[in-house]
Amino acid sequence: MNKQILSLFALAFFILASCGKPTAETEDGWINLFDGKTLNGWHQLDGVAEFEVVDGVIVGTSVPNTPNSFLATDKTYGDFILELDIRVDDESSNSGVMARGQHNPDANDGAGRVFGYQVECDPKERAWSGGIYDEARRGWLYPLTYNPDARSAFKLGEFNTYRIEFIGNNLKTWVNGQEVAYLVDDMDATGFIALQVHGIGKHPENAGKKTYFRNIRIKTENLTPTPFEKEVFVVSTIDNKLTSYEEGNGWKLLFDGKTSEGWRSAKGESFPEGGWTINDGVLTIEATDGRESANAGDIVTMDQYSAFDLAFDFKITEGANSGVKYFVTLNENNTGSAIGLEYQILDDERHPDAKKGKDGNRTLSSLYDLIKADKQDRFVRPVGEWNKGRLIVYPDNKVEHYINGLKVVEYTRGSDEFRALVAESKYAKWDNFGEAEKGHILLQDHGDEVHYKNIKIKELK
Repeated sequence: MNKQILSLFALAFFILASCGKPTAETEDGWINLFDGKTLNGWHQLDGVAEFEVVDGVIVGTSVPNTPNSFLATDKTYGDFILELDIRVDDESSNSGVMARGQHNPDANDGAGRVFGYQVECDPKERAWSGGIYDEARRGWLYPLTYNPDARSAFKLGEFNTYRIEFIGNNLKTWVNGQEVAYLVDDMDATGFIALQVHGIGKHPENAGKKTYFRNIRIKTENLTPTPFEKEVFVVSTIDNKLTSYEEGNGWKLLFDGKTSEGWRSAKGESFPEGGWTINDGVLTIEATDGRESANAGDIVTMDQYSAFDLAFDFKITEGANSGVKYFVTLNENNTGSAIGLEYQILDDERHPDAKKGKDGNRTLSSLYDLIKADKQDRFVRPVGEWNKGRLIVYPDNKVEHYINGLKVVEYTRGSDEFRALVAESKYAKWDNFGEAEKGHILLQDHGDEVHYKNIKIKELK
């Protein structure tokens, strides 16, 4: 066999070996996931939207009567930094990038279902591009209500550069250089990368709309996390632990997951001897007889706070009632629960208090007896599952309540509107209710079993 034939065999072997593999770049360890010519190294999952290569760009075209369609990498990845450009020309073309994506081939009667972390491409007015959605599993993990300044980063009709860093359990995103989302979660350690063309459901007029992807590259070795320069709220599902980024920005744990340090009875100098328990990183008020602060009693922080950002996870049991109160002074000597502004914790469907008060102002995450929470059902986890509560008191006395990232209450302490609400409430008999300069944070004993964890606070100036 002569040298020319050997060379041809070698060339053929190289071509065959290269099929399905991206082209590696020598610079800085980046690997191209798309060579600009073919879809080698990718395969389609679930829906039948059309994916093709046109002028060095992957073009996804929506088709009617099909679910979400995904173009997924053949390989799976653990830790990585991913960069790509995405363009959509129409507001109907919601899209996204699966990071450590998963697939259940048996779902949907054998048609399969992609699920897992998705970094959003959201061209509608909501503008949550770069936010993190848990596709077909937990729903929104990081809506841009956590970082509203980033809503302006994405540009409709232009290529937008996405950067996604997934290192360990830290998932961070950028859109056009703008820091967007910071999630700490350990649900999936590895998975594929996938590009989405969203199903158009019962809107055949959106058939033929296109989504474009290009310059797709990944780095998997010698990874150095990129620090966020601005402060961005961190959503974490890791129990009772702060990131170094949070600590550097002034966040502190109010509950360490192991002890009652930093808390005491609202009616004494020590922590209650019974009723409140700490097990497996969870602080629980035990069920008794449903009465308000009549058994173990409320607990309060040792310290008092004026302007602050408070985040906490809570889980209710069936028919349960509790609350997180703030600006609690303990000066009123009330016989029941201590007096303060209250983020209501309640089973709206089963506890009778939800139907009392005025216009629903005693329901879950409301400012109790004053302002009804404007909730969306899909942002509320059911009884027995953990919800993320958050309340922010700004230095100018503006206050916000959130549940799972969605803002549901907004008001200003001491305003005419606030005082008018107080005058018509059960708090009218208390002078200057809710207007103290500072106060304790309180967790309420209302005689029902309720669980708390991941309680963290940052004082604002």
